[in-house]
Amino acid sequence: MKNNKKFDIIISGGGLSGCLMALSLANLSKADGGLLSIAIVEATKAETVKIQANTRSLFDDRVLALSHGSAAYLKKMAVWPYLSSDACAIEKIDISDRGHYGKARLEAQQQGVSALGYVIEMAVIGKGLLTELADKSNVHWFNPDSISDINWKPDDDTATVSVELNSGTSIQASLLLACDGVNSPCRQLAGINVNHSDYHQVALIANVATEHPHKNKAYERFTEFGPLAMLPLSKLRAKLKVKPNGQGRCSLVWTMTPEQSEAMLLLNNDHFCQQLELAFGSWLGKITQVGKRDVYPLVLLQASQQTYHRMALVGNAAHTIHPIAGQGFNLGLRDVQLMAELIAQALKNNQDIGSFALLNNYAQQRQRDQKQTIKLTDSLVTLFANDLPPLIAGRNIGLKVMNYFSPLKKTLVNKLMGY
Repeated sequence: MKNNKKFDIIISGGGLSGCLMALSLANLSKADGGLLSIAIVEATKAETVKIQANTRSLFDDRVLALSHGSAAYLKKMAVWPYLSSDACAIEKIDISDRGHYGKARLEAQQQGVSALGYVIEMAVIGKGLLTELADKSNVHWFNPDSISDINWKPDDDTATVSVELNSGTSIQASLLLACDGVNSPCRQLAGINVNHSDYHQVALIANVATEHPHKNKAYERFTEFGPLAMLPLSKLRAKLKVKPNGQGRCSLVWTMTPEQSEAMLLLNNDHFCQQLELAFGSWLGKITQVGKRDVYPLVLLQASQQTYHRMALVGNAAHTIHPIAGQGFNLGLRDVQLMAELIAQALKNNQDIGSFALLNNYAQQRQRDQKQTIKLTDSLVTLFANDLPPLIAGRNIGLKVMNYFSPLKKTLVNKLMGY
């Protein structure tokens, strides 16, 4: 016999977006005064989730660039105290084109803020979210488990969506939020199509140590391989075999073709550091150490629709974008933020949190931001990952103009800051 349970909201996926979504909803009250009951369905074993929250590689973890707006939201959610000591502020951004004159510099001070954004390991954010969720008795985990089927119109109650889990459990809720990533099972079960564009590029990612300290400056360098970002990281940990001589630690995100990445992965650490120095230049002196190198294919994925009957796609389930401007997680965070605001308003007005009106409102409001962000990243890829002479000339003129034309610079900075 199936175990049937009812909740107010089911969240598919317990990663960063799923945990943040749960945390954003956990303190919301219903008309009867009780808190929302939330179910999180996550395929990873509970023990593994706890291990990932409490242990992390100090040199090879992937990192995220948090916009100023995203950091502000994490502060509002009481997560920032868990992150602040590990978050590295981005106070300046240098944008340059290798071998050409075009340069632009963005500074937090000019925008009246202490930081344009922050760089932080994903594992640190995950740990903070899980720690803050730990005492939320109205948040229930189903893991390791996954969704095998969804019935959007149960015979007994058309105001709920029914979800079948692989464990044999059946759970129901007024709203299903798909925070389950690029290959979203919920999106697939709903038959929502995905528009797919392959950039025919990969991102080579590694954490590196540099001769000179980064001084909280991020670099975006356009090379013959493709865009190269060096993001500042927090101070080195004692476990790393690096001399405490003021060296810096940065996260490298280097866009290139799959063929170029294969050659780069075959190089030993010393030869890789040499190639990186040639491409990046001497801005931070020598590259003294490199961590594990990983490669990820770069594609643009857009769901043809963001909502379905009593279901919404959130984060990477709805969109996956190029990392050139570091906007992927920040775009998903704004999905979470809006959905939480709409649900809070519906509860305040004693309205159905899974109604067509609410979901339609969500889709319409998120569409503009997503289109603008995708247009920005797509334009940067076209402009800066291309070695055609007219584009090289155009982008260098553009960098110069942006550097000295304050309104244009402010527009770009505001978008990068998440506003």
